[in-house]
Amino acid sequence: MKKLFAIVAVFAILGLGASQYVMAQEEPDTSAVEETTETAVEETVAEVPVEEAPAPSAGGGELHKQIKAKFIEGGAQFMGAVLLTLIFGLSLAIERIIYLNLATTNTEKLLNNVEAALEEGGIEAAKEVCRNTRGPVASIFYQGLDRYEEGIEMAEKSVIAYGSVQMGLLEKNLSWISLFIAIAPMLGFMGTVIGMISAFDQIQIAGNVSASLVAGGIKIALITTVSGLIVAVILQIFYNYILSTIDGIVNSMEDSSISLIDMLVKYNVKK
Repeated sequence: MKKLFAIVAVFAILGLGASQYVMAQEEPDTSAVEETTETAVEETVAEVPVEEAPAPSAGGGELHKQIKAKFIEGGAQFMGAVLLTLIFGLSLAIERIIYLNLATTNTEKLLNNVEAALEEGGIEAAKEVCRNTRGPVASIFYQGLDRYEEGIEMAEKSVIAYGSVQMGLLEKNLSWISLFIAIAPMLGFMGTVIGMISAFDQIQIAGNVSASLVAGGIKIALITTVSGLIVAVILQIFYNYILSTIDGIVNSMEDSSISLIDMLVKYNVKK
């Protein structure tokens, strides 16, 4: 099949080249007309004064330079601390997002597979299905099926208890993300306060209030506040997305757990 595709591609390229060659041969010779037109255009352009066009500005490079300049103006100590909160917060948020995406399970398909395994092979077959399925829902199902021999009530208690364990695993490291969300603006405000103190010290040394002196100090002080607020907003968006994903997984866990208990009750009656 690959050889057939290669042969077809070669013939297509040869055919395209031949068609272009034929079209080039059929085009009329307009070189004389083009030379006359170019000469006239050059004479017209020579008579018109040419204004120099402004050089195109590199948007990405200018933005990078501006961010770097503001970072240096804000001070390496507090701006570096704010940057570290962004790095650590984003790393934890990305880790949680990857974990939650891997933990998401098609519960309807899992319930159908478990029910089919119960009817065909019993509890052991259903446990095998849960072992071969990733995610917290499958782990909860496995714990409930593993305690089925001790009674329906024990299986239900096991499902509830292990559901709490899985919920704790889903919410892991969220407290650290919320901590970085709170710390980032605090560091910005601290840098602002220290910058204002530095500005007043300069005013005291100068002996008079200079507008340029006060404006420069206040601008540098406010850069850290803006940076801290930006970092907090970015992390807050990721934090809310993670919370909404966890809520969806938890609701799915609760609904599927109820369905599993009902399924075990029906299986016990049939048995």
